[in-house]
Amino acid sequence: MQTQQQSLNVEYAKRILQETRAWLFDNHDLFVHIERMTPDEYKNGGENLSIRYSFAESPFGRIFVASTAKGICCLEFADAPADSLARLERKFPKARFAQDVDERQQDALSIFTRDWSEPKAIKLHLKGTDFQLQVWEALLKIPMGGLVTYGDIAAVIHHPKACRAVGTAVGDNPVAFLIPCHRVIRSTGKWGNYRWGEVRKTALISWEAAKREQEK
Repeated sequence: MQTQQQSLNVEYAKRILQETRAWLFDNHDLFVHIERMTPDEYKNGGENLSIRYSFAESPFGRIFVASTAKGICCLEFADAPADSLARLERKFPKARFAQDVDERQQDALSIFTRDWSEPKAIKLHLKGTDFQLQVWEALLKIPMGGLVTYGDIAAVIHHPKACRAVGTAVGDNPVAFLIPCHRVIRSTGKWGNYRWGEVRKTALISWEAAKREQEK
């Protein structure tokens, strides 16, 4: 049985879904841009990559962030910091790793305190399939405080029957918050799963909802 709070959450989600759909397909300026890693950059276990990484605190828990010379390649909520680094090392086993903060990381870590009306451009440097990159690019179009369904994303990338594959690509998102996979929910209005935990997803959506109301 749903609690009153859960019922309110579902009704709120359905309302925001309708509002977001009305202009999700519109073109608008994005402050986050993805550059795809080339095969030369990630071949042989990433032997041509130099990756800097660091840890920081956020309103939603500890964060692990990593960057190449071209942009952020990983950002995740690090409930187990050593595991976050180990996952990236497995992805690029021959890359050169150094614990060091650079300007790209600082820009990314400012996302929770910055003025969203004048965001600073952030570049991401990501390895992914054509389909994954299509999905991640579509996620960038979801406005702060907006919500969409997996079906909405499938429609945006012109694969309307690929909802399951979209869900997999959303779950494989390597850059938390900046690629806002937390804004994708079920068509029923329920939040659904989240790679970094449903409690955190609820907190992120609630935080953005509050900011949305403040800016009205």
